[in-house]
Amino acid sequence: MTHEFKRIFNEYRQAKASGLKCVLATVVDLDGSSYRRPGVRMLIREDHVMIGAVSGGCVEKEVLFQAQSVFKNNCAKLMTYDGRYRLGCEGILYLLLEPFEPNETCLHAFDQVIKDRKSFQLVTSYKRTYGELKGYGTFITINATNYAFNMLTERQTKALHFSQLMAPCQRLLLIGGEHDAVQLSQFGLGMGWEVSVAVTPKEDKTIEDFPGIDSILIYEPEDFPVDIIDSNTAVLLMTHSYVKDLKYLISLKNCNPAYLGVLGPARRRENLLSELLEHDMDIDISFVERIHGPAGLNIGAETPQEIAISILAEILTVIRKTEPMMLKDKLKEIHH
Repeated sequence: MTHEFKRIFNEYRQAKASGLKCVLATVVDLDGSSYRRPGVRMLIREDHVMIGAVSGGCVEKEVLFQAQSVFKNNCAKLMTYDGRYRLGCEGILYLLLEPFEPNETCLHAFDQVIKDRKSFQLVTSYKRTYGELKGYGTFITINATNYAFNMLTERQTKALHFSQLMAPCQRLLLIGGEHDAVQLSQFGLGMGWEVSVAVTPKEDKTIEDFPGIDSILIYEPEDFPVDIIDSNTAVLLMTHSYVKDLKYLISLKNCNPAYLGVLGPARRRENLLSELLEHDMDIDISFVERIHGPAGLNIGAETPQEIAISILAEILTVIRKTEPMMLKDKLKEIHH
């Protein structure tokens, strides 16, 4: 996930400033099942601090132990973790541990691609053989330029390769600044998403009213900068004002967000859509059909916190293209 990788880069900067070496652990392959799938990464600092996780907690201590030889020899290695004979999932994990010391050019390029909300690619070379793998490791491709995560990494033409195309961070845009927006923003931040809140100037809100969010957008609905909404942005209309919601919908009519939800009962949604179509008979019907209202899944939510979980669960089902169901009723593998 891009937001997890973003955190790894941020934590590396702090470790570097403190003079601490770092090792990057990447799950590159898997036999059977596991808590997380290939592509998940974690950072291990020289002082034994670990950032991120590659499982539900059963693998991390072994990764920390195996990383010590990488700190000592400055050489990548492949480790395995067999969950069939331990508590946890019934699978074998293959993890590449590599020295992590991207140079300043790489760090700057990464900052820019995150800021520009563009995709980038990671390619990790490995062998399914336990032990040191000299010259093996990860290249990150940003705007057609390749950067190695350490100066010893070389192109491995005869190796196995795990490749990932990393999309921009998932963004949650909450239009409305009432108490429920505060609650929803906290849950969104807890999921690692970038969170922005949009309010009008008359609401007299500041970014301090929404602890931890990335930005606050203060515009009248007619002047809202719709160009910031991309295909990795989930939008929720929650102004608690029918008139404001309608004005925002008119402004958003040409956008294509990953998700667009409207708070409130079904009749309110129908009235909003009727007035929207009356305002512009040429509006793309696909935009209208993509609007989710009432926003959220039917999980019996009552409190603001429970409603936030309901809404975020629906957003996930939409952006991951899944049907909500109890996992005990799923006949196929969880990660299919």
